[in-house]
Amino acid sequence: MKKIFLIISFAIACIAQAQDQTVGALKKESSRTIKKDPADTSNKTWRKGGIYGLNISQGSLSNWAAGGDNFSLSVNSLLSLYAFYKKDKNSWDNTFDFNLGYVNTTSLGSRKNDDRFDLLSKYGHAISSKVNVSGLFNLRSQFFKGFTFPDNVKTYASNFMAPGYILLSAGLDYKPNKDLSIFFSPVTARWVIVRDTALSNKGLYGVTPGKSSILEFGAFVTVNYLKEISKSVTYKGRLDLFSNYKKNPQNIDLFMSNVFNFKISKALSATWALDLIYDDDVKLFGPNQSSPGLQVKSLIGIGLLLKF
Repeated sequence: MKKIFLIISFAIACIAQAQDQTVGALKKESSRTIKKDPADTSNKTWRKGGIYGLNISQGSLSNWAAGGDNFSLSVNSLLSLYAFYKKDKNSWDNTFDFNLGYVNTTSLGSRKNDDRFDLLSKYGHAISSKVNVSGLFNLRSQFFKGFTFPDNVKTYASNFMAPGYILLSAGLDYKPNKDLSIFFSPVTARWVIVRDTALSNKGLYGVTPGKSSILEFGAFVTVNYLKEISKSVTYKGRLDLFSNYKKNPQNIDLFMSNVFNFKISKALSATWALDLIYDDDVKLFGPNQSSPGLQVKSLIGIGLLLKF
């Protein structure tokens, strides 16, 4: 009987000691200061970044039987920035793209082969988890004089805000995830501006000859996609569609830009940029350039790429 009593007493003492240890551990855990993981960005209201790319290529020929330019130099650069704001039910998306290219050859001399800036700003208020009521502003043009070379004849074709496009729109913005945005508006105002007198007098880009601008009213859709496919591959795409209620609404204007970046090393990368434009008011084809057509621009290069 005495032995049984001693065994029971020992067991009770062990249980009590274990309970004291458990209680002590719980107290220690509850009083511990929780530190925020620096990688946790859940409370950040701004998501910002961008890329800058610079590609240079040069070629030369001497006594080359197959023919070609004795000298050629090409420089192309792109700057793409974004700043996305999100807090509660409010969001504000901003993107800015600037492309500039220069080419020099012995046959045609020096000229630009790329020049475009594009500012897009969109503010939205959420009415569901994936749909916003939004207002959108877009400005698109180029900075420097541009020329076309039909039949190797240098022809003045563009300048700063000639043409320029300003768009104001209100509609619904569908965001199924952080990479994709689809905006639709049945009420959109678009101003086509040709501030250069020599170009506006010809009635280019749809303006009345002698006038510097025209107001169009119609429906507008823009799809924006920004995706880091992997640590070495990123893609940024945009598709704009506009139907002018006042004139040939069935002929939809199209603007599409695609930029792929392939990271080769820490600072070296390959870039492919593909732009497609169809504007019913830009006459480039047919007799006396009287018909619109699809404009295609493709640039491929290897060079410096900085991400920030």
